[in-house]
Amino acid sequence: MALQEEGASIQEIADKLSLNNFTESIDLSKCFIKVRDINRPALQLTGFYEHFDSNRIQLIGMVEYAYLHSQKDEKERHENYKKLFSYNIPAVIICRGLKPEASFIEEATKAGTPVLGTERATSQFEASLIQLLGYELAPMATIHGVLVDVYGEGLLITGESGIGKSEAALELVRRGHRLVADDVVAIRRVNDDTLIGSSPAVTKYLIELRGIGIIDVKSLYGVECVKDTQTIDLVIKLEDWHSNTEYDRLGLDDEYTEILGQKVVCHSLPIRPGRNLAIICETAAVNHRQKKMGYNAAAELYRRVNENISRNK
Repeated sequence: MALQEEGASIQEIADKLSLNNFTESIDLSKCFIKVRDINRPALQLTGFYEHFDSNRIQLIGMVEYAYLHSQKDEKERHENYKKLFSYNIPAVIICRGLKPEASFIEEATKAGTPVLGTERATSQFEASLIQLLGYELAPMATIHGVLVDVYGEGLLITGESGIGKSEAALELVRRGHRLVADDVVAIRRVNDDTLIGSSPAVTKYLIELRGIGIIDVKSLYGVECVKDTQTIDLVIKLEDWHSNTEYDRLGLDDEYTEILGQKVVCHSLPIRPGRNLAIICETAAVNHRQKKMGYNAAAELYRRVNENISRNK
């Protein structure tokens, strides 16, 4: 598992939220944000800069805009802008289609701070921005494996190269399930309970089959057979069968693997000729979903056995 550094370019944020760029001379792809939170600089515009979170994106709405333009002295406004941008802000976004004045753009350009705009209402846009930053800046790692959506359960299949991960994924796709990623899975921990997996852009919708090559799942089987992102609910670890190894046959107690500090239920699946991996993986996903809904077949068997023993006594 390879860990990735946190950070997102302002260009990505602008593209995904359809923002206008008022500072066209600044290359947004070279500007980065590394903090999920945002700030509305109301107090700062009045001159109070203690505890100012200058490493956050600054959001200006109607209140901040109205206050700035209530200052009749143009020179005073210019000094306010100059002080604000002296704090090395990553970006400023102005909402409600409001237009910044020339002196605002001038000071932003001098400081190298992008100024962006949106037509959306401030509170509505703020929620979208926080959600996007939460995803883009979440701790991320890449894992060698395959991620498939099976009946709504995110099934991460891992194992040594050539053991049959891609073949199992292809058969699952043929059975009506959806491919998310093959070979490399990018995983983000968006909160304390949720891991979300996706595919790198280079390998999106592609599967490698040894002896055949690269196939495009989206083109061959249709858009209903692929998916961009999926929560990771269950890990299936494929491994070679060894006759002297004991494998869990009941599943009374769940085993776990750790991804980005979060525990995920993990089943080790021994591989030997004649086993249908796709059906086993599909069944594991359904069984896991059933456990989440409150029914455990192994626990039910254990209960029946105990009842039978008690009855015989």
